[in-house]
Amino acid sequence: MEDRKLTVRAVERALDILMCFTKESELALTEISSLIGLHKSTVHRLLTTLEDKGFVVRNKETEKYRLGLKIWELSMHLSQSDDPAIRLLPAMEALRDRLGETVSLYLRDGSDRLRIQAVQSNQGIRRVAQVGVRLPLSVGASSKVLVAFAPPADQEDLLNAPDWPESVDRIVYRQQLAEILEKGYAISIEEREPGAAAVSVPIFDRNGQVAAALSMSGPVTRLSAETLREHAPILMEAAREMGMMI
Repeated sequence: MEDRKLTVRAVERALDILMCFTKESELALTEISSLIGLHKSTVHRLLTTLEDKGFVVRNKETEKYRLGLKIWELSMHLSQSDDPAIRLLPAMEALRDRLGETVSLYLRDGSDRLRIQAVQSNQGIRRVAQVGVRLPLSVGASSKVLVAFAPPADQEDLLNAPDWPESVDRIVYRQQLAEILEKGYAISIEEREPGAAAVSVPIFDRNGQVAAALSMSGPVTRLSAETLREHAPILMEAAREMGMMI
């Protein structure tokens, strides 16, 4: 039993190390140790094992670590038939070509939203959206769409969570959710990121459940509140079509 506990703990720690690379592409031993709260000697042993298996690579010049090719090898065997990031990509590209702005797809993961797909604008001045970025549900058009159309119990759990940011007023947030439910879309202007604006709509699957949030974003110099509202019906129609694909 004790050996089993130790084995599980080692696996958890190794996975914690890999998860550190969701925010940075390269990390030093001391940085990883600080992020997961383990002694450097313990982290070093785990990194050595991960390196031997090809899950991380150490840069001999900088002594920093990055993800290894084994991660990409595993990703090649992910089932793509039901993956919305794959199935909805052509429709997202068509929407980008029509509106001329960056189009993103988000899923809810606990108290965060995760960008699982993005099609970048072709314009010179554009908002670049990186796939794999994790963002809080407390701010942003896509966050509020995912929360507004979530089950009431999930909303209450989120809003009553102890880690809810004090800077975001719960009463105002609830009012915004009600407005989003009524309109069917959400807009944000420099709410999370200076100089950026976005409009987002829900994608419902064939069972009527929220599967994802579809967003169009770009610089505020091109996307005023009026422009975002004008684009909302286009996104809503695209979302309805995408919902039939998943």
